[in-house]
Amino acid sequence: MSKSKVGLFFGSFNPVHIGHLIIANYMANYTSLDEVWFVVSPQNPFKEKKSLGNMYDRLEMVNLAIDGAEKLRASDIEFNLPQPSYTIDTLVHLAEKYPSKEFILIMGEDNLQGLSKWKNAEILLRDYKIVVYPRPGYEAPEDLKNHPSISMTDTPVMELSSTFLRNAIKEGRSIKFYTPDAVVDFIDKKGLYSA
Repeated sequence: MSKSKVGLFFGSFNPVHIGHLIIANYMANYTSLDEVWFVVSPQNPFKEKKSLGNMYDRLEMVNLAIDGAEKLRASDIEFNLPQPSYTIDTLVHLAEKYPSKEFILIMGEDNLQGLSKWKNAEILLRDYKIVVYPRPGYEAPEDLKNHPSISMTDTPVMELSSTFLRNAIKEGRSIKFYTPDAVVDFIDKKGLYSA
């Protein structure tokens, strides 16, 4: 029996927004993936820790955002792994935990550009498939674009960032339509990002 293909969409999702949702939905419905998991990172080794919202709040916002979307789910798998979490370690852990699934990495073209800096980048390329979505202003190196493990996609491009949302909230501006209403309500209720 062939393994079901799960795309892993890693991120801080701080907060999750429609750009993330469009990418995940495209990957789940327009590629060979069976489902997409939002892997909420407790701490990205390349990001400042202090700017990160509480990981349980970020996980809850992803759950609220994808409620009712049958091919999408949120994962807290990295919450219990050593910090900072490296993609390769998470992949090895998931493969052991879910032997009936094949895990495929989802990444932006900006991350692909810096892939050589990742821990065990050569093992990632050797043992895993990577599905890439375009990012404005980034061009992946040709050798990676044509690598047999890498598939480039025509995912719609959104110039929207979590930083934009956090700044808007801080300035008291509306974030309606940038993220689902349930997420807006959650942010309001908990007073997130306003300080």
